[in-house]
Amino acid sequence: MRSVTYSMNVSLDGYVVGPDGDFGWGARDAETFRSWIDEIREVDVHLLGRRLYETMLYWETADQDPSLDEAMLEWAALWKPLPKVVFSTTLSTVQGQARLASGGLTEEIERLRAEPGEGDIAIGGAALAAEAAALDLIDEYRARVYPVLVGGGIPFFPRRERRVDLELVETRTFSSRVVHLRYRVTR
Repeated sequence: MRSVTYSMNVSLDGYVVGPDGDFGWGARDAETFRSWIDEIREVDVHLLGRRLYETMLYWETADQDPSLDEAMLEWAALWKPLPKVVFSTTLSTVQGQARLASGGLTEEIERLRAEPGEGDIAIGGAALAAEAAALDLIDEYRARVYPVLVGGGIPFFPRRERRVDLELVETRTFSSRVVHLRYRVTR
């Protein structure tokens, strides 16, 4: 069965975006960015909330930007054709290989799991991931923890009073002092 994964950059105090909306503290270095490229290769479909979808729209035309380095062009080449499902109550259209969700999160994930494929179903966006976590739909949490405290903002983990047991599957420390943690939900 295809795994549902939630993967984002996170500050040491647990936020994906700071209180001012800034996530520049998660600036990419070559080694960490390479890990994102390796991870996206394992994804068959990406589920996104509206805010993350709008942030990632840049990559739909990024291959035309002459200032991009080789790694960024590689990311763009992988991201652009990747099927995406956008969950939004305000958008009426989406671009590229994206479609608006036609059902609720549970229904979409059940349908995607039933389709042929071996790659992951990735979830992006803290609000959408919080909804998936509350519905017990996430199989793996992947956090790239940055050595910074931002003091508030949008949390990586939902703030719900529900215990979830996790098994550490992988850990990696990058030369930039970013630590990648990969946990599988134990059921």
